[in-house]
Amino acid sequence: MNKILKSIYMPILAVIIAIIIGSIIMLVTGFNPLAAYASLFIGAFGTLPNIANTLANAVPLIITGLGVAIAFNAGLFNIGAEGQYWIGAIVATWIGYSFKGLPWYIHIPFALIGAMVAAGLWGGIVPGFAKAYTGAHEVITTMMMSYVAIYFSHYLLEFGPMMEKGSVPQSPLIKDSAIIPTILRNTQLSYGIFIAIAAALFVYWLMYKTVWGYEMRAVGFNQRASKYAGMNVPLNIVLSLSLSGIFAGLAGAVQILGVQHRLYDSFTSGYGYTAIVVALLAKNNPIGVVFSALLFAALGTGSQYMQLNAQVPGQLADVITGLIIFFVAADKIIEVLKSMFKKQKKEELAS
Repeated sequence: MNKILKSIYMPILAVIIAIIIGSIIMLVTGFNPLAAYASLFIGAFGTLPNIANTLANAVPLIITGLGVAIAFNAGLFNIGAEGQYWIGAIVATWIGYSFKGLPWYIHIPFALIGAMVAAGLWGGIVPGFAKAYTGAHEVITTMMMSYVAIYFSHYLLEFGPMMEKGSVPQSPLIKDSAIIPTILRNTQLSYGIFIAIAAALFVYWLMYKTVWGYEMRAVGFNQRASKYAGMNVPLNIVLSLSLSGIFAGLAGAVQILGVQHRLYDSFTSGYGYTAIVVALLAKNNPIGVVFSALLFAALGTGSQYMQLNAQVPGQLADVITGLIIFFVAADKIIEVLKSMFKKQKKEELAS
C-alpha cells in the first residue's frame, strides 16, 4: 500500500503545484484564477457532451501513452511515437477505403491489426535492431523515423495514391463497414474508449504478470545484470520498441476509424509527443496512464471553453502542462521543497 501511495504522491503533487503557479501567473496578468479553473472544469466535465469529448480526446493519449510507457519501462526513450501513430493511421485509412464488401466484424479488426503490425515493424525493425545490435541511440533513430513517416504521409496525400481527387489534401472516406460507431450522438466518443481500456489492462498484465514483462523491466533497470542472469537483452530491446510502435499504431487506427474517418494532411497530430508527458506523469504505470491521459485531455478540451467564457488565453493550459512536465521530471526539486517545509515547520514548533 505504501508503495502505491508513494508512486502516485509525486505526480499528484506536481499537478497541484502546477495549478498553484498557474493561478499566480493569472493573478499577475490580471485574470481571475477561480473563474478560469471553473471554466476549465465545466468545459471538460460540465455537460454530458463535454465529458464525452474529453473521453474521446483521451483515447489516443491512453493508447499511445501505453506504448511510450512500455519503452520507458525497458529503459528506452522512444520519442518516435508520433511517427508510429502516423504509420498506423495511414495503414488503417488505406485498408478502410480500399476493401469493399467486408462485414464490419472483419473490416474493423483487419484495419486495426494491419495498423498495429505496420507500426510495430516501423518501431522495431530500424530503431529496435539499430539499438540492440549497433548501439545506435533510440532517441535519434525514432525521431528520424518520425520525420520519415510524417513526410511520407505528405507525399501520399498531396501527390501520391491516397490523395482524393478534386479536393484539399486528404484521403477518401473509409467504408461504413470500417467505422467504429460512436457511443453518444453529436460527439466524437466512439467505442474506441473500450479498446483503450482493454489495452491498458493488457499492458498491465503483460508488464507485471508475465515473464516477458519482467524481463523487459529488468533490462530497463540494468542491462548488464540482465545479461548475466541469462536474459536475451537484444531481443528484449527489439520487443520493447516493437510493442511501443504497435500501441502507437493502434492509437492512430482507432482515431481514424472512430473519429476522423479519413486521413488529413497535417504536419503533426501531437498525440505522440503528448504521450511522452502522459507516460512520465503516470510513472510508466499502465493504469496511471489512463488517469494521466484524462488529465491532459481535460486540459485540452476545457481550455477552449476557458478561453471563450473567462477570456483567459487558451495557451495557459499549455503553461500548466509545461509546469506539470517540469515538476514531474524534477522530483528532486519537490523533495527539496518538501524538506524545506518540514524544516520550517519543526523550527516553528521549536520556537
